[in-house]
Amino acid sequence: MISRKALVFAVTLLSSATLFAAVVATELATSPDAILATGPAACAQGLKQVDAVTISAGHNLNTEIPAENEDGTVNVVVEIPAGTLAKWEVNKEGVLEWEVKKDKLRIVQYLPYPGNYGMVPSTVLPKELGGDGDPLDVLILGPTLPRGTVARVRLIGVMKYLDRGEQDDKILAVMENTPLGKVTSMEELDEKFKGVSLIAHTWFDNYKGPGKMEFRGWGSASDARDTLTAAKKAFESGAK
Repeated sequence: MISRKALVFAVTLLSSATLFAAVVATELATSPDAILATGPAACAQGLKQVDAVTISAGHNLNTEIPAENEDGTVNVVVEIPAGTLAKWEVNKEGVLEWEVKKDKLRIVQYLPYPGNYGMVPSTVLPKELGGDGDPLDVLILGPTLPRGTVARVRLIGVMKYLDRGEQDDKILAVMENTPLGKVTSMEELDEKFKGVSLIAHTWFDNYKGPGKMEFRGWGSASDARDTLTAAKKAFESGAK
């Protein structure tokens, strides 16, 4: 006879596998156009007045959206919504697509993303500035936003990383009218929302597997702003 403990474990394992399969099936069944057509009302799980819009397909997301707005907020195109596993990105042509590696669609083999992950349009961070030649990466701390959303965010800090020996820093940001929306610095985040920075940094430490990502410490909101300024200048100069 199966013990109660073994039965509970089996049910838990089956539930986890079913949830993972459901997430993957949903990603496979949803076309990019359908995702991008999602209305703004779906943003941030129904939170009111979230400062974001959902773009339509057919735009060059690298060049047709400014990096910053007149009020000082920064635009981020959400490539990977919080709580999902599929690895999407804006490609060199400015099209949002599901990444393919070794002829397979990429799915993170870990817990889902702990925030909305995306890129800052009209930026590029070349290797001489510590980047990888791609637009600036940002993790938006807060409720899930639909893929393709352009979120207006405030930068609050940086997680400094080496990815297999190459610099791969992650900017942290928040949105107005969300639970973390009034945070302006890493110190304030850690004081008012204990554990959030630890969750983010623990996730990035491990999502690619043991030893792949090396955490090198935290940067301030000012450091994040300096990185943005450098990435904007590099984009304007045509750097790659």
